[in-house]
Amino acid sequence: MRKNLLSVFSLLLGTLFLFLGNGLHGLLLPVRGSLEGYATTILGLLGTSWATGFVLGCLLAPKIVKRIGHVRAFSGFASLIAIIALLTGILVDPVWWVALRAVTGFSIAGTSMIIESWLNERATNESRGAIFSLYIAITLFGVVGGQMMVPLGDVGTPILFMVAGILYCLAMLPTTLSTAASPQPLKQVRLDIPALFRTSPVACVGIVLIGIANGAFGTLGAVFGTEAGLSARTVALMMSVTIFAGAVMQLPAGRISDRVDRRYVLAALSALAGLAGLLMVLMQPGSVMLLLLVIAVYGAAANALYPIAVSHANDFAHPEDFVKVSGGLLLLYGIGTIIGPTVGGPVMSATGPHGLFLVTFAAHAAIALYAIFRSRRRAALPAAAREAYTNPGTLTTPESLRLSPRAGQHGHDPGAHGTEDGK
Repeated sequence: MRKNLLSVFSLLLGTLFLFLGNGLHGLLLPVRGSLEGYATTILGLLGTSWATGFVLGCLLAPKIVKRIGHVRAFSGFASLIAIIALLTGILVDPVWWVALRAVTGFSIAGTSMIIESWLNERATNESRGAIFSLYIAITLFGVVGGQMMVPLGDVGTPILFMVAGILYCLAMLPTTLSTAASPQPLKQVRLDIPALFRTSPVACVGIVLIGIANGAFGTLGAVFGTEAGLSARTVALMMSVTIFAGAVMQLPAGRISDRVDRRYVLAALSALAGLAGLLMVLMQPGSVMLLLLVIAVYGAAANALYPIAVSHANDFAHPEDFVKVSGGLLLLYGIGTIIGPTVGGPVMSATGPHGLFLVTFAAHAAIALYAIFRSRRRAALPAAAREAYTNPGTLTTPESLRLSPRAGQHGHDPGAHGTEDGK
């Protein structure tokens, strides 16, 4: 076990730097944009652009990696991300930011898929759970750590953009200098929406709506905080609280969903997230403590929805189709994150910063109503016949699904270690 973990240490270290950069740059752009007076519609397009690039990256990056090899592809993607982080600190212009953000999303998908495939290649069925858990924990702490760097510098200067660029360069070093053998080529992701919908209508519709809510909040939450008069430190804390509250909620929500119809759990959590969003609109809390409390409830409920929806879909799918089903749902989630900021920006422009939570309320209310409706149309599986809940954590790309312990349980074969393409 220790040997397996040591062999992926450099990959995990690269992952930490990559997600530190993601957390810092992802929060820095909307905060700086708000200070520059950019319209919320434009700031929403930052999220739309990134999500579009990310989805395209999940679909197209495997072809690039197959053509030029893992090491060269990773270096190219990471270099692009670092260059763009620096450029966004120099070219403080909304049009450039939106365009460059799409390239960042594409490149983040590529780097993440390469790291995940490398980890998957080094994992055995005995070490898969430990490696997967470490990877998920590192992505979580990386994003939060990056967000908490924002209050440490002057958002109005290029300094934090330079720090983000440095972090992305550091992410490149452990992987490019590693002596670990390159994995086999990345596998293409095929999205069969009709088959997914036949398997689980609730999961398909729910995942898109979850993506809309999470995409809107993830992109525009910092804009809401800045326009509501919160300090940079409080904005960073608010965004981090939602992540931690969601992480804490995973286990109890998952345990309940193993015993109760998952559609009822989805409906209850969605109703709770919707209520928290509605309270933000109606109360518009002036107290920071009260705001963080409501946001924590929102984050706990909203961030627990995705894994339960995936588990519900897998209840009705063949076990060997875990990667196919979950990968398709992950891409549907990406489509939702494209829609969320696109809608959220104009709504905030029309109604004010708290209008962000009108979007999340509408999405979560729709999930709750549709889950209840579907529970009347198809009987629930007996608890003994359901797949045991497995928290996929902060899955980044379809490649991370193959690293999941559940994929290993269903006959995944890590395979022989490949060699670098072209060598």
